[in-house]
Amino acid sequence: MERVATFAVLGDSAASGVGDTDSNGNSRGWSYYLAKNFKDPLVYVNFSRPGAKSDEILHDQLPKAILHSPSITAVIVGGNDALRNGFSPERLHQNLRSTIKQLKDLGSEVLLLQLHDPTLIVPMPKTLGTVLRRRINAVNQVTQAISAEFGTEILRTRDLEGIYERKVWHIDRMHPSKFGHQLLAHHFREILSKRWEISPIHLEPIVKKPKAESIKWMLKNGTPWFLKRSVDLLPAALYLIACEHIRKLFRPNAHANAVIYFPEFVNHREAGLLEVFEERVS
Repeated sequence: MERVATFAVLGDSAASGVGDTDSNGNSRGWSYYLAKNFKDPLVYVNFSRPGAKSDEILHDQLPKAILHSPSITAVIVGGNDALRNGFSPERLHQNLRSTIKQLKDLGSEVLLLQLHDPTLIVPMPKTLGTVLRRRINAVNQVTQAISAEFGTEILRTRDLEGIYERKVWHIDRMHPSKFGHQLLAHHFREILSKRWEISPIHLEPIVKKPKAESIKWMLKNGTPWFLKRSVDLLPAALYLIACEHIRKLFRPNAHANAVIYFPEFVNHREAGLLEVFEERVS
């Protein structure tokens, strides 16, 4: 009897489908479109949760997924780690590495996702944008290091054509829209179709929402989310902004995109983690 494949999804809101809901308010997301297009029988389990950080994925979501012995596992993580006060690339690396190692030991094919640059679509003060960009770049450096170590597939979001077009993003501009989720499913299909039979992903026509609906959503959902994140991130952001101004004062010729507070990530076997992250300031 042919074994039925299992596709497990671990992660945060980008994995749970925020930005794409059906008429009943249920989130779907890119993994839903990908799973339903498998030609062979497939068990699809999604343990992701909006707001989840890497420690939750390792200690709560992963054990649940392991019970299903997944053939394929998507691990989408890092955004919430970066948006919290006390962000530690070292801790993210430890959590993600342990998660991926356990999945690879099971024989699961692992999918990772590079985070986009939110400063290119979310209006914000320039200095705050610099701070956020460094944090997101640090997440991507960790993800890339893990991918290289374990030979996992990684979807390089920033290389996708048109990825920063407005239609790709939800009203909040932090999560993919329905079209954006379908676009991600399309590109993940391209990765998996080397080994799995998956039908092409249908990209549905864009339906532009009335401006009044967008305003209503922002008042009901966007503003509370922003205020909650501001309380958490603001102290570190203010401190990093101050450090940024000091850096410009004493190092005026330093490259604007240099990773000052999160140095270039190197494999822990080549340098001690304490040495790598000794300049972390939050």
